[in-house]
Amino acid sequence: MSYHDILHRYWGYDDFRGIQRDIIESIGSGHDTLGLMPTGGGKSVTFQVPAMAKEGVCLVITPLIALMKDQVHHLRQLGIFASAIYSGLSHDDTLRILENCILGRTKFLYVSPERLSSDLFVTKLRHMRISFITVDEAHCISQWGYDFRPAYLEIARIRTVLPDTPILALTATATPQVVEDICRQLTLQPTADGQHAFRIFRMSFERANLTYLVRHASDKLHELVHLLQITDGSAIVYVRSRRHAREIAEHLSDAGLSATYYHAGLEADQKDSRQRDWQHDRVRVIVATNAFGMGIDKPDVRLVAHYDCPDSIEAYFQEAGRAGRDGQPAQAVLLYNSSDNSKLAKRIDDTFPPRDYIRQVYEHLAFYYQIATGDGYGITREFNIDDFCQRFHHFPVRVHAALIILQRAGYLLYDDNPDQQTRVHFLLDRQDLYRLSDTTPDEERVIVTLLRNYGGLFADYGFVDESAIARQCGISPDVLHQVLKTLSHKHILHYIPRRQVPTIHYLQRRDDAEHVQLPPSVYDDRLQQYRQRIGAMLNYAQSTDRCRSRQLLEYFGDRSAHDCGQCDVCRAQQGQPVSADHLQQARQQLLTLLADGQPHPIVQLRQIPLPSVAVDTVLAALCQEEVVIQQDGYLTAHRGSLPL
Repeated sequence: MSYHDILHRYWGYDDFRGIQRDIIESIGSGHDTLGLMPTGGGKSVTFQVPAMAKEGVCLVITPLIALMKDQVHHLRQLGIFASAIYSGLSHDDTLRILENCILGRTKFLYVSPERLSSDLFVTKLRHMRISFITVDEAHCISQWGYDFRPAYLEIARIRTVLPDTPILALTATATPQVVEDICRQLTLQPTADGQHAFRIFRMSFERANLTYLVRHASDKLHELVHLLQITDGSAIVYVRSRRHAREIAEHLSDAGLSATYYHAGLEADQKDSRQRDWQHDRVRVIVATNAFGMGIDKPDVRLVAHYDCPDSIEAYFQEAGRAGRDGQPAQAVLLYNSSDNSKLAKRIDDTFPPRDYIRQVYEHLAFYYQIATGDGYGITREFNIDDFCQRFHHFPVRVHAALIILQRAGYLLYDDNPDQQTRVHFLLDRQDLYRLSDTTPDEERVIVTLLRNYGGLFADYGFVDESAIARQCGISPDVLHQVLKTLSHKHILHYIPRRQVPTIHYLQRRDDAEHVQLPPSVYDDRLQQYRQRIGAMLNYAQSTDRCRSRQLLEYFGDRSAHDCGQCDVCRAQQGQPVSADHLQQARQQLLTLLADGQPHPIVQLRQIPLPSVAVDTVLAALCQEEVVIQQDGYLTAHRGSLPL
């Protein structure tokens, strides 16, 4: 079937949108390809359609477990064989999925980047026929990106295992610098001149249905309540701290609004239930930290509000982009006041503490674990940051930052947000289980449910879903927890409860603190870039004379951006006359640029640092006065006619 036939048969669309066909034809022809598409731009079609047209398995690498599960579910509903491997699957289930891929029974295999470091996975991968590799959220591979994830660097290893397999990288947030870094990181063999061989396709990140607004509010809470009262539909309110999430949600509820909160510190079942309530419109507003939203498929969000100023345009753009994915009008509102400046300045200090402080944390960590100089290589220890800070008189925020920097420098791995599901291993064989006579009815039901739903528990530990087991047994999760503990005490099975404790893993032998090296690529360069990102975010928040949408798009390298006509800046300019000074300055600067008599792109001329309404007014006047000739998006001055 042709690409068009596949699109129509499985997805019911009559034609492709934007650059979808260009990306599909490029990866379908075996070229390494990078697609830059806005949120809601139809990224999934660009790899799902060509994968259906090719032999073999499409390997999809994504950090978003929610997205994995959602896409696998939808593909299976379409009659397409798809599987996902993520934390929580039993060893047997993982092996079964991998064997099905080897046997050609699976069309799409979704995995997290962490899975790529598994020797078992790489061994099985060598025996699969992989059509191409898709890397979702590709900006995560760039150390210059705002959301760098070290696990993404494992993709380079996979490319050496599959040297003839093309790769499709997709992202919705990448500056020109990050685009180049993505291509460099993913290039297996540079060209003769040292360049990458990626074909790059850019779709404008413009969201015509999304109105960007900045509200200067001395009382943010009052402004937020008012905003939600005058706006219909589902809403997300982003905040910086867990405490703020709870307090603001409670305040909104007291104001008569349907609201809940979400952050990484909640128990897994709390996260799931609150997310479901919001997705199914049982709750209208969810107040959340940035732990919420990735991979969440809810197209009818009408408002995304930021209570606190984010620390980068990238983060703001991605979070704001969760509004209006259904194409209907939506708003992205940033609440801003002067206190945000000092908060962001403090965030710089907290994110990049002094070098001597980082070395001190490294030394105190060795004292904490009683690791002697020259020892420690390869050890893993649980890490209680509150206990550590109390013992050595540190602040958690700064310790967290120091550990991240030490991780980048290659001294340790800091897993601060683990989610290790419950594991169970039967200590008796099947025949001995059947002969048990002193078990309670609840214990019997739990044993039978485990045997029916999970294979391999006699041979090794397996991951199990406590919520699902409790439902099938007709008991509460608390009762199930007690039953499993009792069975463990009776030596019928070994029960390892779900663990959400951070860990430290030493990658090198412990050195003396004064010998800890923090090269520029780990510290100075990143500090400078972080300052620049915060500066760009503050410029956006404080600007009163440049279209919001245009500012965002130009940040990502879109020089064809135009004024949206609907943000707070555009609306203000529409209601005010253009100042004579701005008109005069715009005319002088434009005429100076055009004086060389060469064609100039209109989009480039519109970049002069003056109010866009003044620049556009002068450009229109020059055309009307026939001082310049307009052709194919360029302006050229009539020779000798410029009235300088």
